[in-house]
Formats: sequence, structure tokens, C-alpha cells
Amino acid sequence: MNRVHIKTYGCQMNERDSEAIAAMLRARGYTIVNAEAEADIILLNTCSVRDQAEQKAIGKAGRLLKDKHRATPALSAPRLRVLGLMGCMAQNRGRPLLESLPDLDLLVGTQKFHHVPDHLDNLLASWRGLGPRPSTLVELDTEADSQNLLRGHSPGRQVSALVSIMQGCDMRCAYCIVPKARGAERARPMEDIVDEIRGLAATGTREVTLLGQIVNHYGKREYPAVAGKTPFVQLLERIHAIEGIERIRFTSPHPSGFRQDLVNCYRDLHKLCEHIHLPVQSGSDQILRAMRRSYTRDQYLRTVNALRAAHPGMCFSTDIIVGHPGETDADFAKTVALFDEVKFDMAFIFKYSTRSGTESADMGDTVPRDVKESRNQILLERLAATSLARNQTLVGTTQEVLVESPARKGRDIFMGRNRGNRKVLFPGNAAHVGLLLPVRVESATTTALQGRALA
Repeated sequence: MNRVHIKTYGCQMNERDSEAIAAMLRARGYTIVNAEAEADIILLNTCSVRDQAEQKAIGKAGRLLKDKHRATPALSAPRLRVLGLMGCMAQNRGRPLLESLPDLDLLVGTQKFHHVPDHLDNLLASWRGLGPRPSTLVELDTEADSQNLLRGHSPGRQVSALVSIMQGCDMRCAYCIVPKARGAERARPMEDIVDEIRGLAATGTREVTLLGQIVNHYGKREYPAVAGKTPFVQLLERIHAIEGIERIRFTSPHPSGFRQDLVNCYRDLHKLCEHIHLPVQSGSDQILRAMRRSYTRDQYLRTVNALRAAHPGMCFSTDIIVGHPGETDADFAKTVALFDEVKFDMAFIFKYSTRSGTESADMGDTVPRDVKESRNQILLERLAATSLARNQTLVGTTQEVLVESPARKGRDIFMGRNRGNRKVLFPGNAAHVGLLLPVRVESATTTALQGRALA
């Protein structure tokens, strides 16, 4: 009764949290399984950024609870014994979730993940008759040091690792529920982060991605600027000096926090990959003001141009919301124009959905659903065109590829990423995993490059 399946919704921060929980459970004697049908315990790590993500998790939990209690003469009792809901939706919705899912066993918020092993021990003890059957265990309080308690647990050898450097957000974007779900900004100690990454390098990690809700705000309260360099830049420089780490990435920064010292890192730190995820959300100053985004269209474009000046090969991805309350056809046209000007390599395009408790929710959902869908499709079509065009320029070039794993499809086909974060597929073998290989690109699709390793 100790097989655990963890299903993760949402961002890379959630992925990293799930990895750490899995490592903690393994250390406690639990077995992590990939198939939910094999699990005694299923944990859903949830996202609250969009309504669709919440509804998916609630629907999944409802179906699992129904299966958990189903028993017929032709079907033996199901394996599932414990179902837990964790993460942002648990933190945001809290106890009211139990009204729609009263048979949940466990409800754990974003700052109590490190208590999950203890709670599961107690729940399983009750199933073995070693203690009273507890009611739903609820852990939703804030805990300032929770992140460090969780981060000491590594999921094992990884070619590319996610490293959380901070938690929470102090921005007040009108549409966003993250400050409520993740709490106020708080940074991990720089020394702890550097020690963690040294440990990862010692086990074979070649690339790290630094995670934070507003990652370039790292340490702005905890550490002073030194020689005109922000704490985040100081951290990048220290990681850059770690032997064995060959690539550094980070996500997601805020455009208004992109100072010149950070721009210069793309010129001066060769391990910092020339790819940046820089959320813009809208190309209209009017909508940016309504969203409470603290930059203008022109300021955003100046940052893009500064980054391209620092490294001409810069690749850009972004987030865009279509249909925010008040968005007119003219506002959307400005977003399209910005999209065409920057020529994003990748974009995550979302149709606005109301988040209860946010400022945008008070504005009303003023853009009709079919208009949102139309605008979404327009940007998706442009993204497909720009992405394919960019990939085709790489045909005939040799790309440095960090080999991550076998590809999902194809016999003896392996997958890695170039420095611009493009997926690259090529014939290979297991000995290539973890290596930086030169790959000659022979063809391209919208989402991937195909080629042949030169060594």
C-alpha cells in the first residue's frame, strides 16, 4: 500500500515541487509509479492560473473518487486508497473544495508540501488498523521556510534540472491569482542554491533552469547590489563558475526588472543560453495598464532590442492573453503587430478566464467567447509561420545539442535541445545521453529540428 502516482498540472515550478515530493517519498520507503492504475495513492499537484486547469484537476479528482469507491461482484476492490490534492488550487480554493470533493483524503497547499510524507504515513497507518481513520487532512497555512525544507531532496541524476531559487510574487497583475496561491516573494539563501547546483553537477547534471514567479526579482530584499549588479546577476555569476554546469537558463522574468546588468549577462556569460522567455501579455498600452503591467509596449521592445544587441542569436518566447476585459479590435491589432515585429520563436497564448479574487474579475468578462477564440487562432497561425521560418533558417547549420533522452517516437531516435531551446531529434544511442553533441540539421518542422550527430 505504498505505491504513489503524482500527476502534475501547470508550470515548471509545479514540476519541480512534484519532483521534490517524489524524492522525499522515495526516501521514506514509498514507490513512485508512472501508471495511476498501479497506485495505492494518487496525488494531484494542481494549477490555479486558468479556470481550464482547475476544472481539469477537479474533474480528474471526481473521476478518481468515483473509481475509488466502485466495487461490483465482477470487479475486485480498486487499488486506490488515498487521493490527495496539492498545490496552487488547494491553496487558492482551500476548504471550500471539500464541498465538491468531500471524500478527499488530503488537501495540501503550496507551502506545506514537505509535510506530505508524514500525512501519508498517518493515513496508511489508519488503513492498517494502527490508528483511528482521520478526517480529511488539510494543510494550507503559510510557512516562510517551507521552500528550503523541500529543496534538499533531489530526484536523482538529471541531465537538465529545475532549481527553484525563490517563491511567491509581490506584483499585482490584475488578472493573476499567483500572489494569493504562492504568497509574498521570498528568496532562498544564495549559498544554499549554489550548494544544490554543485551537488547536481557532481551527479551529472549539465544544465540548470532557475525558477521563480518573478525570477529576476531574486533577493532584492535579502541582498544588496554589488558593483552595480543585482542579486540575481550575482547568483548567475556564481552558478556560471560551477564546474560541470555547461548551460544556464531561467524563467520567468518580468520585463520591467530587466536592467542593463542582466542584459550584459547574455554578452558576458557564455553558459547562459541565448533563449529568454519574456512574457508580454499584450501589445496595447491601454490593456497593459488595465492588466497592471508596469511597462509599455515601447519599453518591452527596447528590452528585446537590447538583448539582441547583447547576443544577435537571441531566441524569444512569451505569454499572451487574448480577450482581457476591455480589449478592443484595435488593442488586439497592436498585439498582432508586436507579435510580427518580435517574431517570437515560441508563445503560450491563452484565452482570458476570470479568476475570482483578482482585480480583472471586477471588470466583467466583456469579450465574447467566439471573439477570444478567433483572436487566439490568429496568433496561433502567426506563431506556426514564424516558428517554422526560424527553424528553416537552421537547416544546414551545426547545432550544439544537449542530449536528454530517447525520443517518444522512432527506433533509436534521441532527443535533445539546442541553446535556443529548440527540440532536436537525431539517430543515436543511450551513450549519448548527457553529452553535448554537434548535430547537423537536415530538416525542420514547426516544433522540432531533425539531423545527424557529427560525433
